[in-house]
Amino acid sequence: MRIASLIASSTEIICALGFGDDLVGRSHECDHPEWVKRLPALTEPKLPTDGTNYEIDQRIKAILQEGLAVYRVFADKLEAVRPEVIVTQSQCEVCAVSLSDVEDAVCRMVSSQPRIVSLEPNDLAGVFRDIRKVAEALGAPGAGGRLVASLRERMAAVESTARRFSRPRVACIEWIEPLMSGGNWMPELVAMAGGASLFGQAGKHSPWLEWDDLRAADPDVVFVSPCGFDIARTLAEMPLFEKRPGWHELRAVRAGRVIVADGNQYFNRPGPRLVESLEILAEALHPGALPPRHRGSGWVAWPQA
Repeated sequence: MRIASLIASSTEIICALGFGDDLVGRSHECDHPEWVKRLPALTEPKLPTDGTNYEIDQRIKAILQEGLAVYRVFADKLEAVRPEVIVTQSQCEVCAVSLSDVEDAVCRMVSSQPRIVSLEPNDLAGVFRDIRKVAEALGAPGAGGRLVASLRERMAAVESTARRFSRPRVACIEWIEPLMSGGNWMPELVAMAGGASLFGQAGKHSPWLEWDDLRAADPDVVFVSPCGFDIARTLAEMPLFEKRPGWHELRAVRAGRVIVADGNQYFNRPGPRLVESLEILAEALHPGALPPRHRGSGWVAWPQA
């Protein structure tokens, strides 16, 4: 079977299901497992992706105001790899190519009419449902069931350990400027990691967040994992918080409980590595109680020593 994956999370799902060798193309963001970067990239952003949270936000808003898509699909490259199955998404227009972008590209293909599988994971149940959906499209429903069972078992083990400790109140930050709180599966992960999420609702898109609301909530932990940003890139923007009124008076800041995590590789990819995301959260929320297996690679304390 020839598979084109146009979102990073679905590439990880396909590989976890045992179909990595069937991949013939990927999105520009697919980078795990490392070897998938050898595959041809079938998409690209229509705007520069460097710069700060604020600069990227302004570019995206400008292109959306013009009624344009944020990403493009290379119809010619898609045709060249002759996929039988294309996996895309309809959950977020600014995160990856949209279903309509893919459908437009497929309409221009003449050599084949591939099956399009569109994913829309809004919560953990949706992530597991999409894993099964991909498995069924690949003719391996049993593999999907086994993968979901394995992920659930690993997450239950973390939850069982984390529930023995106190439940800190957590502000999850998914974007720095303007402020956005983590929604979708993030409140569920926080709860499973032994915390209480202050903002955002499970199953709903990440909401914008007013600084005064965060300040009034005075969280025990501030957990920063911007969408698409790795740790180094986020650390470069953390000084922006220090300019906010009352930042140094926050309970989390005074207690040294501000955490920067890799939002690109983990928390914002609704696939198998949400298990590692949960482990990262549990480690960060309960310092010293759990082995810091991901510290330094998946998360760091801020400011750094």
